[in-house]
Amino acid sequence: MKRPVLDATDIRILSAVQEHGQLSKTRLAEIVNLSPTPCWSRLDRLKAAGFVRGFHAEIALERVTDFTQLVVTVSLAHHRKPDFERFEAHIRDLDEITHCIATGGGMDYVMTVFVPSLTSFQTLMDGLLLADVGIDRYITYIATRQVKASSPNLAKLTTRTTC
Repeated sequence: MKRPVLDATDIRILSAVQEHGQLSKTRLAEIVNLSPTPCWSRLDRLKAAGFVRGFHAEIALERVTDFTQLVVTVSLAHHRKPDFERFEAHIRDLDEITHCIATGGGMDYVMTVFVPSLTSFQTLMDGLLLADVGIDRYITYIATRQVKASSPNLAKLTTRTTC
């Protein structure tokens, strides 16, 4: 499938909504340096084409509650397509697991987990092991502080460089 071509203005619009979330028509046009109506039309087109998945607020979780954040690497016992599908389907239903990526190399998955306590984390992992989703081993890393959390810079990511 051919990827739709985005021009520099489309990238500026996507970058603006990525950084600022929902914006008024006027504010978005100011940031993008385009008149409001064409800017808004482009945003509508980008949304309709599936480039914008949604708008979210970044919550200061540490101000809301005490929590424990963990990074967990998981290796499955078997590496057949049904094994990966079973594990991934189960993970999608667990609210505590906020991110999960499949990886190549030594581990099959890297997950980010948010729980109220280490005890609740152990209960979560016990449940995963009891669910028989094919986990061979897992390694847990406790996050002590967040150093950086950001989205990719779209302008840099979409710039084609030649060697």
